[in-house]
Amino acid sequence: FKYYLLKEVFSSLADTLPLPALRDYEARIEEVCWLVCKRIYTPRDLLPEQCLLPLFRVFCMLGQLTHLGGDIYQVLLESSEAGLITSQLVTSLGKQWDNDAYNGLTHNTAGFKFGTFLALLESKYLVGSEPPVLQEVVTGSADTFLNDVIKKGNLMKRGYLLPTMREYWFVLQPTQLAYYKSMDERELCGVINLDPNCWVDTKMNKILIHTSDNRCIELASHDHRSRLQWTSAVQLAICQSGSSQGYQRCLAAKRQKQRKLDEAEDRRRSSLIHDMGVQLQAEKMARVAAELQAKELKVAQEKQLSELEALLQVETQAKRDEEIVRNLQARVLREEWEKREELEQLQEEQRMLLEQERAKRREFEIKQKEKEDQLIAAETRLKELEEERERLDKELQKARDKIFFVEHTVSRDINKSGTKVRRTMSFMPSTKDRP
Repeated sequence: FKYYLLKEVFSSLADTLPLPALRDYEARIEEVCWLVCKRIYTPRDLLPEQCLLPLFRVFCMLGQLTHLGGDIYQVLLESSEAGLITSQLVTSLGKQWDNDAYNGLTHNTAGFKFGTFLALLESKYLVGSEPPVLQEVVTGSADTFLNDVIKKGNLMKRGYLLPTMREYWFVLQPTQLAYYKSMDERELCGVINLDPNCWVDTKMNKILIHTSDNRCIELASHDHRSRLQWTSAVQLAICQSGSSQGYQRCLAAKRQKQRKLDEAEDRRRSSLIHDMGVQLQAEKMARVAAELQAKELKVAQEKQLSELEALLQVETQAKRDEEIVRNLQARVLREEWEKREELEQLQEEQRMLLEQERAKRREFEIKQKEKEDQLIAAETRLKELEEERERLDKELQKARDKIFFVEHTVSRDINKSGTKVRRTMSFMPSTKDRP
């Protein structure tokens, strides 16, 4: 259906349209939708049929398309938006608006269907009002929401040809300031177009509107408060004149964005509260455990107290003995302290003796080490001398063997030759060398 509307019904429209054209198309579409579904909501017990279409259009503008699952969607009006519409209707009827009572009534309501919203108005807030009054109030609210009427009221305007001030009924919208002869808005006297190039000023008790074509339109109010209100309203209209979206739609979008932020904040707070609840529960359990432990300690203390009370009499009876024992203990303590000092002194002396013994032992070990080194050196030297002696013995034995061999050879030669005995060869000199 949406594809059919975009590709067939609205395919001939331009991508961008001025705001009045958009409002005209929107009004036609909503009238067709109302013709389709009006038999569901009519007739009503209190609201006349002329009031239902404006309320239906306001409901469609401020409602949100909600996905119910599958291909099913439904338009629901947030309770805050419903409260905004209802409060404007109630105050227009001259009644007092009780916001707390409304919040209590709609606390558990996520959103209103159109039929539920009408039932709420008829049963709670519009009871006792006449149909003409209801029609006038609903029309005024519809102008506010659908046509972006910012303010209505009587003002004095200076004429172009005759410079006199004349009173008109003014209707202020973001793109224009229209003025009529009377408040029934049947006879239009003129329109002052507003755009971002316009600006408003005040002089004395006058309101001066400077338009983009260099015209200055002079207005006057009946009192200072009204002049301030109209000045602020005209400034707001000039600021909104360049917007491609309606003023009330911008406000609704801002409220929706704020609701989402509030819901996110509520979820964050709920999560925080849940975490705090878990923590408080843990602390509560810990407190209960501590209380049980405290009770057990109290019972133990009471038992100990009873035992102490039982021992109190014994302690009272033994008080003098305890004093004597305390004195004895003090004396023993003094004696022990003196003994301790003596023992510490003795221990210090023993430590000094032990240090001396250790020093002597180290000195003895050093001397013993030196003697061992000397002994090892002597043994080494003795071994060398023994080896030298053995070598000399061997040489001496060789010499003796040689001498013996020579003597034996000589004696044998003598025996063979019969010659006289000659002196044997000796290694010793026969004469001493004289100096």
